[in-house]
Amino acid sequence: MKDLKYISAYTIPLVALLSIWLQGPYTFLTPIYVFGFIPIIEIFTSSSEENMDQEIRLTKSKKNLFDWLLYINLPIIYAILFYALYTVSTFQLETYEIVGIIFSTGIVLGANGINVGHELGHRFSNERFIAKALLLPSLYMHFYLEHNFGHHLKAATKEDPATAKYNQPLYFFWFTSVVGQYISAWKIQMKLLQQNNQSFLSFKNDMFWYSVITSIYLFLIFLVFGFYGLIIGLSCGVVGFLLLETINYIEHYGLSRKKNDSGRYERVREIHSWNSNHLLGRILLFELTRHSDHHYRASKKYQLLDHHDKSPQLPFGYPTSMVLSLFPPLWFMLMNKRVPDEMKPN
Repeated sequence: MKDLKYISAYTIPLVALLSIWLQGPYTFLTPIYVFGFIPIIEIFTSSSEENMDQEIRLTKSKKNLFDWLLYINLPIIYAILFYALYTVSTFQLETYEIVGIIFSTGIVLGANGINVGHELGHRFSNERFIAKALLLPSLYMHFYLEHNFGHHLKAATKEDPATAKYNQPLYFFWFTSVVGQYISAWKIQMKLLQQNNQSFLSFKNDMFWYSVITSIYLFLIFLVFGFYGLIIGLSCGVVGFLLLETINYIEHYGLSRKKNDSGRYERVREIHSWNSNHLLGRILLFELTRHSDHHYRASKKYQLLDHHDKSPQLPFGYPTSMVLSLFPPLWFMLMNKRVPDEMKPN
């Protein structure tokens, strides 16, 4: 029964469904649930540093249940998105209701879309296609390429746009990370094409196809729901990827890797990502919060991730930390003293 705890991750789309259905002030139920109710509960719930023994680890690694708990998010996020677009294009809603629906839907696209797409994007099978389909509604298909071939190599360095610098406010980071990752993805793509002696118009130019697929996706929204529906779809996508970027912000804030005598950075270790063992955040985000081990062993599946004593620890879980990051002075006050002295800029 413990393996079924990850079903709790579906409470986010369930609340979003209620938000859209009930309308009125209830359209804000999802952000209230995710950034109000959950952080409050998280403060009063325990965290666990416990790791599995080898026998349990082997058993969990072979269970298909953990994979299907990820796959089912694909129809869920598209169903929620379709329902949101249908609602705003069919009913006469107040402006505040539309804003609430955008936020509720965008949170689902981020938490159950990009987050799960991130996990599946590290797999070495057809699961990667599911990953990209999960990234599409947030307009972030390029994340697959940049994250796997860029971020995991450059995390906690100045060259990584997805690593927040010491004393960098979240709102500045949103801009530098969004723009920087997109540019980085194109650079990675062009380098891969060059290495394989392939032209820009090659079938292997994934960035080109991501652009085509995203354009077709938006055009279909326009055909079915009109220009107004297109604006709503775009807005939901923006909320989704800004949710991701907020998570990116707290995952590596202020951490940095040293350069060795040869001028190359030291290898990524457990100390280069912030970790959180708060149970509620771990379950709702499919163990994303054990991010230190994810970077240490990127191919390890979410249900197998470990706690490392060496890893820097967030004072709260991810949902609470995301709320705090929205208030830069408070965030700096809480986090700057936790950044290892040797990693702080001179």
